[in-house]
Amino acid sequence: MVRKSKNRFFKHSGFVALVLSVGLVACNSNDDDDGGTTAGTDITTTGDGTASFGVPAADSESGFSEGVVTAAHPIAAEAGAQVLRDGGNAIDAAVVVQFVLNVVEPTSSGIGGGGFMGIYQPETGRTFFIDSREKAPEAATATQYLNCEPNCTGEETRDDRLGSFTDIATSGLGVGVPGTLLGAAHALENYGTLSLADALAPAITLAEEGFEINERLATLTESERTSFWPETSAKFRTADGEPLSEGFLLVQPDLAKTFRLIAEQGTDVFYTGEIAEAIVSAQMRARDTIGEKGVGRMSMSDLAAYQAAGIDERDPIVSDYRGYTMNGMPPPSSGGMTVAQILECIEQFPLGDAEQGFGAGTGQTLHVMVESMRLAFSSRSVWMGDTDFVELPIEGLTNADYLAPRCEQITTDARIEDDAVLPGDPRDFDPAFTGNNGANITNAVDGEVGIDTTHFSVIDANGNVVSWTSTIEGTWGSGITVPGYGFLLNNELTDFNFEPQFNDSAEDFKPGANDVAPFKRPRSSMAPTLVFKDDTFVGAYGSPGGSTIINSVVNITVNLVDHGMSIQDAIDAPRISSGGGSVSYEDFDAGALEALTALGHTLRDEPSEIGSVQAVIVDPVTGLQYGGADDRRAGTVVGLPTP
Repeated sequence: MVRKSKNRFFKHSGFVALVLSVGLVACNSNDDDDGGTTAGTDITTTGDGTASFGVPAADSESGFSEGVVTAAHPIAAEAGAQVLRDGGNAIDAAVVVQFVLNVVEPTSSGIGGGGFMGIYQPETGRTFFIDSREKAPEAATATQYLNCEPNCTGEETRDDRLGSFTDIATSGLGVGVPGTLLGAAHALENYGTLSLADALAPAITLAEEGFEINERLATLTESERTSFWPETSAKFRTADGEPLSEGFLLVQPDLAKTFRLIAEQGTDVFYTGEIAEAIVSAQMRARDTIGEKGVGRMSMSDLAAYQAAGIDERDPIVSDYRGYTMNGMPPPSSGGMTVAQILECIEQFPLGDAEQGFGAGTGQTLHVMVESMRLAFSSRSVWMGDTDFVELPIEGLTNADYLAPRCEQITTDARIEDDAVLPGDPRDFDPAFTGNNGANITNAVDGEVGIDTTHFSVIDANGNVVSWTSTIEGTWGSGITVPGYGFLLNNELTDFNFEPQFNDSAEDFKPGANDVAPFKRPRSSMAPTLVFKDDTFVGAYGSPGGSTIINSVVNITVNLVDHGMSIQDAIDAPRISSGGGSVSYEDFDAGALEALTALGHTLRDEPSEIGSVQAVIVDPVTGLQYGGADDRRAGTVVGLPTP
């Protein structure tokens, strides 16, 4: 499987060359590396012989001292680096990256969506997350995706849905109240040095002047989601309705106008002003295949309510993996908890020990990873969601006594039978819950989700770090471009359960953790992660990819900690993923894949790309900074100072 970006150094518009002074220091991964790195072949060690987390071999490349930006598009990475050159901090740079990605990678994120921004401040020692996840409107109901609404009985199944996942996802009913802009403004006001107007300036110029699209964006314009609604087709298709070609100069005057309005009027224009009116009008649409029931339910008051409520800052889910402290995203994301659960199960096996058969990419290593994923996703299916609306046993979910008997089911000689992979009852291990012994907890079926999103990581000269995963959910989001304003709306509400799960009977209890409710945030898989060793920051990373986000983060962590890879090798190495069903995989050795099949795993028919990780790393010994970027997209590292 080819994973290399053919347009590693594609042509830039005159704007990028002139205004951003593009000078990519390190772009994507090693051109000659096709992944599958052998354990321990490219690492640096400290004076006492211990490995430095993700640091490249001393003779492979130099590190940086004044900041690193990694993003899924070179123009965005360079824009962020320019902010650092001009004296801005990591928060400033990350916000600029987000706005520029709205221009150059509109398929994946933007002001019509939401996300989670992890921040580490060395001056205060604080690690936290800014939650700008989309919310359901006040008129949302648990049965809004069902034909029976509003007279449902609770016995409905998948057959009772309004239509297909795509039909719903590309109608207004799937659109959540956006939070990205509010989160970016909050970050700047509280932790940055730039004004919102200054942070928008590069994206405004880029949208006005245009840029030549890369191969990936050109290919994605072939998606049917660019053809469902006229404003999107007019922007991302030719006049004849054909997909765009690589090198096409994409100019976006409506988006530039929107950014200018925000620069001049602040977030008010988006949440209570003319842009808010345009958003509400745009989501009052539904595909003909599902009719009027597919119309969006967002109102002006919903947008105003989000702004009035403000942005939540959340403490991380903290776990330990072989002496490294993992700081992951808490609810409403399932990312931090599910990663922690998977790693807890993996930790009982000697991954990295090739002599025992646990080298990188071996069948035994992959088997243990897949089994751990299956168990954790079973827990996720029932017990994770927005804890602002549903009381959930968060402490129990990461309790060792809850996890131990689950993890002990994993053996190296067989796959756990499907009927033995159950969520268990973490309430029994959480002091906030009592009297739950004996409840019968069965698995819940996870619905289809989009596999897009984007991730970028930034560190500045003072060691401030941002790890930000941002999304509009599916590729092209809802496919609805706000008329006259040039940005896509998300389809994030399709991350909720399509059929309500709540059941308060002892026979099959379920808390309805991810059922739709007014103002509730849909469960996410986003997992921006910050890693520490002995209270010292060593790395930050994350990925897009729907529910595979969680498993991409696990793959990277195992590659870094167990297999001793450098950060770039850890990113380039093939990945494996399972949410409980069949196994997705990349370009592993055929023998390893055959071993999985022999153990009872069902593999997808063909390999497929999983995630797109962007990371920053710090050597705790030298203080030098490094970046890693994923050429599964157009991942780019820009480090300072330029050699």
